[in-house]
Amino acid sequence: MGKVVLDMSMSLDGFIAGPNDNDEQPLGVGGDILHSWLFTGNHPSKHNDFFKLSQKSREVFDESFETTGAIIVGRRTFDVVQGWGGNHPVHGATVVVVTHHPPDTPPEGSTPFIFVTDGIERAVEQAKAAAGKKNVGVGTANVAHQCLKDGQIDEIPASHRTCPTRWRDPTVRSYRL
Repeated sequence: MGKVVLDMSMSLDGFIAGPNDNDEQPLGVGGDILHSWLFTGNHPSKHNDFFKLSQKSREVFDESFETTGAIIVGRRTFDVVQGWGGNHPVHGATVVVVTHHPPDTPPEGSTPFIFVTDGIERAVEQAKAAAGKKNVGVGTANVAHQCLKDGQIDEIPASHRTCPTRWRDPTVRSYRL
């Protein structure tokens, strides 16, 4: 069985998006700077050419694709990105959505979705079952916080990228781990 891995772009002060995220700006105001490394390189990912990376970043990123069998996200993120139109960018991974209320009509597409209404522990169980021998990625701040609090995280890989900060709002707590 794989590990539960918390691996996402994050500022050193714990932010993964800018303030005021919405349907048109899913990363919030200025949040794109944290994720620019995914789109500003010259080498497309071999798994999804939506991602344009540096050579070194592509190696790390593509390995992550290959070892991820499921991803756990929160309902708010699912709604903001409109369920990725039914096609999550990590092709082949099941997406487990932690929610109080599943959508009436889940998006149709190539991504299998599982909606879990009975807590983070059950969501991790479902994700591990869906992932098989592969890893489970934790993909949103609220879910990451719940997993950390519940002791569900097995690994937190770290790498760094220097980038200027375009926004700082210490009152934005919903985006902070």
